[in-house]
Amino acid sequence: MSQVSSPGVPRKTGLIGGFIRCMDTLSIAMAVLAGAILVLGVLTVCDMVFERYVLGLSTTWQTELTTYSISSAMLLGAPYVLFTGGHVAVTVIPDALSGLPKKIMTLVASLCGLAFCLTLTYGSWHYFVDAYTEQWTTGTVWNPPLWPAILPMAIAASLLSLQYVAEILRGED
Repeated sequence: MSQVSSPGVPRKTGLIGGFIRCMDTLSIAMAVLAGAILVLGVLTVCDMVFERYVLGLSTTWQTELTTYSISSAMLLGAPYVLFTGGHVAVTVIPDALSGLPKKIMTLVASLCGLAFCLTLTYGSWHYFVDAYTEQWTTGTVWNPPLWPAILPMAIAASLLSLQYVAEILRGED
């Protein structure tokens, strides 16, 4: 699917065009946020190494924060990856097709991806609500609440679903 309109290619207008541009902008913003969160994870690893091996202290919170931040960065960056076409794809069959068969195959693949993402969205929001309302914690030495670790998955799945809708509406400009 196309990501950034090329010169000479007409852009979608009206409500659909506005939705597509909004999702594209939101996906870019989430990629920037994901990058910042990834930097936080890297800095946390550096702190963990310094405290453990230079100062000889034990670490209690760094491993979990690193896991949560790097996982969050990966998840929140997913809509941008779809937007830019950066995902891994086997394109032997679509590349061999053209015209209507290629459009149908692309649409079916996108609808399957959307169905998966919608299922993930529903499940992750349900999981988040349970973790928040039942005050789940990690059960580790640090023992933080679990809902902040689950929230990025719910947000990312929602945004990925919406980006799939934008890609389907965009078509193959």
